[in-house]
Amino acid sequence: MNLPLFIARRIQSDQGDERKVSRPAIRIATIGVAIGLAVMIVSVCVVLGFKHTIRDKVVGFGSHINVANFMCIQSTEELPVAINDSMMQVLKKAPGVAHVQRYTMKQGILKTDADFLGIMLKGVDNQFDTTFIANAMVEGSFPKFGTENSKNQIVVSKMMADKLGIKTGEKIFAYFFDNGNVRTRRFTINGVYETNLTMFDKNIVFADLRTAVKLNGWKDDQVSGAEVTVKDFNQLDKTATYFINMVNRTTDSYGETFSTATIKNLQPAIFSWLDLLDLNVWIILGLMVCVAGFTMISGLLIIILERTSMIGVLKALGATNTTVRHTFLWFAVFIIGRGLLIGNILGLGLVLLQRFTGLVKLDPATYYVTTVPVEINPLYIVLINIATLLICVFVLIAPSYLISHIHPAKSMRYE
Repeated sequence: MNLPLFIARRIQSDQGDERKVSRPAIRIATIGVAIGLAVMIVSVCVVLGFKHTIRDKVVGFGSHINVANFMCIQSTEELPVAINDSMMQVLKKAPGVAHVQRYTMKQGILKTDADFLGIMLKGVDNQFDTTFIANAMVEGSFPKFGTENSKNQIVVSKMMADKLGIKTGEKIFAYFFDNGNVRTRRFTINGVYETNLTMFDKNIVFADLRTAVKLNGWKDDQVSGAEVTVKDFNQLDKTATYFINMVNRTTDSYGETFSTATIKNLQPAIFSWLDLLDLNVWIILGLMVCVAGFTMISGLLIIILERTSMIGVLKALGATNTTVRHTFLWFAVFIIGRGLLIGNILGLGLVLLQRFTGLVKLDPATYYVTTVPVEINPLYIVLINIATLLICVFVLIAPSYLISHIHPAKSMRYE
């Protein structure tokens, strides 16, 4: 039989005198652990939600890896590169690749009778993955580009539609400049999207790939580049290394040199901001563990002082210092366990409330989302619980040595 565990259980089940000092101390320690764990769970879930939501939005506009003209990636100028069907097969067969799509960019101006707006036309075809943008549609629909009917259709953002005062189904003139010449096109607005990513919403207009190629004056097999989506974002660097070795510095049929860049390279500011969130979480986790640890230390010391007579009796009966220390450490584990249970209920309850109600709102102009995004990762929740339990027990080992200074003869007279 485990004697320390048996005695700890009896101490826990002993209701005793409600006027004992240890009762409020135990409650405070339990609340400290519960609040600390709840804050840690909410912090981790919110940061995971932020990182994945913002990352998915950025990737939705630019994929994970961009294959384009070397001179184009190194500057803001749009230069063509030939990506034919054979090149597409090479990209698709690369390890870790989930999807590949061609695109063409062209700067222009949308103009109404009352206003005008500079845009970046992004031409796509029927290979374009519409999963992200289709979920962001607020009016109309995203057309199936690459067909004859879609060549004069465009999709604009809500920010553009509000500024120009245009709606789905209306026609609008667009002007494009090329070597001093002006090309005019009349498009029909087929849909309106909203992602709250201002850097994209204020610029990107989706159109047919062939239309964008003709506006640039390029050959039929020339495009701005190809966008590659990987199966696992955590393996992005590995896939990018493969492209660097196999695609970079090769040339197309026109002598243009291929080059690749990851979404982290193309959008460093956003990913640096997301990395800073990790630092904030570590700081919060550290502070909350400290709060839980200190409340447990103070609670354990109060319990030991109040149970001095019991400690003396146990030692008089032959119990060693180790046995008595293990008894109180087991009792502390029971307190921590109760705190963890309450903390999980409180933390996960708040996360689920936010997930299903969107109770906490945010300014999309600053945070790119309208509500606080949350994501529950069971593995992280389990690790937080285990780490909190182990750290709290570890910091109690030193205070528990106070028991070794309690002598049976003196403790019998202790009140």
